[in-house]
Amino acid sequence: MTVGGTGTGDGTAGAGRAIRVVVADDQSVVREGIVMLLGLLPGVEVVGAARDGEEAVALVAEVGPDVVLMDLRMPRCDGAEATRRIRAAYPGTQVVILTTYADDDSLFPALRAGARGYLTKDAGGDEIVRAIQDVLAGQAGLAPSVQRRLLERVTAPPPPAAPAVLPDGLTGREGEVLGLVAEGLSNPEISRALHISTATVKTHINNIFAKTGARDRAQAVRYAYQHNLARPPGAPGSSIT
Repeated sequence: MTVGGTGTGDGTAGAGRAIRVVVADDQSVVREGIVMLLGLLPGVEVVGAARDGEEAVALVAEVGPDVVLMDLRMPRCDGAEATRRIRAAYPGTQVVILTTYADDDSLFPALRAGARGYLTKDAGGDEIVRAIQDVLAGQAGLAPSVQRRLLERVTAPPPPAAPAVLPDGLTGREGEVLGLVAEGLSNPEISRALHISTATVKTHINNIFAKTGARDRAQAVRYAYQHNLARPPGAPGSSIT
């Protein structure tokens, strides 16, 4: 954990002073690169860098930054949990997520935890500064791709209702994935339909196989039909004819 700079410690950017930023990322090369980039930008002062969420929370308590640029996938305490702690204990500090991941399973937990901004790591310096300024002004600092995803989520029709209690310990999301497998969708098609990554789809399918005892997709589909989690082709109400 590194600390530098001075400031008011109240978590608000005063007129005429640089915006004070903490960077949190577990990859040293990435973390140092972000710190170097921010150091070249006018109006921004990096006051600390953290290797994980635990260090990020401690740094916020110590230096009172205006904004934390927070990675998501970190050891000990991930970015979403660190964001929740920071926003609960230090509401004057805003959080902008800066991550490789833009799938729903990463995006929505971070926003629910209190992050006001969400950028992917291909963002340029101007975009990062704009997001920082937006969140300090009380606005959302979201990458255009994230804004589109949120709009899609809001306007998408609700998924078909699943049974209140699924068999064999299947989760609601696993039930959704199984239903789409039964409709013949591929992993990339399921990924697009549910707005999750293909890696997350594969994880859900592996969990489905383990819980249902299915050895392949055909057996999983048969299981779905037997437990009324999907309708066979041609059955009343089926989307497959």
